[in-house]
Amino acid sequence: MLDAKRVTRSLPVVAGLLAFGLGLATATPADAAKGDRVRWGVPIAFSSNLVALGDTLPWVAGQLEKMSDGNIRIEIFEPGKMIPAIEVFDAASAGKIDAGYSWMGYEQGKVAAAPLFGAVPFGMNPWEFSAWMYYGGGDELLKEVFAPHNVVPIYCGVVSPETAGWFRKEITSLEDVQGLKIRFAGLGGKVMQKVGASVTVLPGGEIFQALEKGVLDATEFSIPTADEQYGFYKVAKYNYFPGWHQPFTAQYLYVNKGAWEKLSPENQAMINTACIAGVNMSLSKSEAKQAAALKFFKEHGVTTTTLSPKILSGLQKATDEVLDEEAANDATFKKVLDAQRAFASDYQTWSELGYLPRGENTE
Repeated sequence: MLDAKRVTRSLPVVAGLLAFGLGLATATPADAAKGDRVRWGVPIAFSSNLVALGDTLPWVAGQLEKMSDGNIRIEIFEPGKMIPAIEVFDAASAGKIDAGYSWMGYEQGKVAAAPLFGAVPFGMNPWEFSAWMYYGGGDELLKEVFAPHNVVPIYCGVVSPETAGWFRKEITSLEDVQGLKIRFAGLGGKVMQKVGASVTVLPGGEIFQALEKGVLDATEFSIPTADEQYGFYKVAKYNYFPGWHQPFTAQYLYVNKGAWEKLSPENQAMINTACIAGVNMSLSKSEAKQAAALKFFKEHGVTTTTLSPKILSGLQKATDEVLDEEAANDATFKKVLDAQRAFASDYQTWSELGYLPRGENTE
């Protein structure tokens, strides 16, 4: 027979156990990390309306908010709204911002090896570069290069090859490039200087006006969709390919080291995972959208063509000279370049055997 007093005394204990059990059953990972909320204001180097190039981090931010149940919220600031577009790295390094998003090439004068992670003339294609980053030691080298600068860089986007540039006049030889006032960035800019061009670096939003006013004779910027959105086709009618200077263009989330170390392991993992997804999304979108842009250019009177083999040969020769000079001047640059060249050499064996030849006579 049950002891009524014993049962009565036990009820609060049972109720407590039930409440504890129900709490365990309904708890979520986000509940466990409520004390580790992330609220970052993140400036981006490219307008968020630019297809694949600028809309990647907003997409990543949206995925992070969903997967963390609102625990991670990133507010995006358009170029120039918080800081100038090409100063994202400086602000993250100095701790003025928790994080920023940019192309890794604008830091050329501050981190010698940085441009190798952003775009390498006559370098790897986008998926080959990703293979090197994730499974060829690239990410480890990236973290090593930026450790002295108080920044944790996270590979967070990559797009298809760029165009070789927009020119006001036809280019039939490298001599035609000599003396041209041209917007170029990264290592490609140093190559253009070597072949005689007058090179300047401008943020994307300032290029059209410079072209329109004749401050520039030519420009490169990005993939065809981005170039279309900026309207270069209205003032420069010769659009050349292939994008020898940027066969891949990689973007990164620059996180201030202190801000990164404050994150829980769970939130660090979510940010890393969302950026891996961002790499896949940006490349897939950029590959899917370029054909329509090329059709649009044709309809608007643009001459879209390829650079001659002789011009490309001359540019490759100048590229080799620039890369070797940079390697001779900086040991870290050399270390990263040697690693990329070794991986690309091994990859070529697989690429030549594994993939069908395209656009070639196989008879």
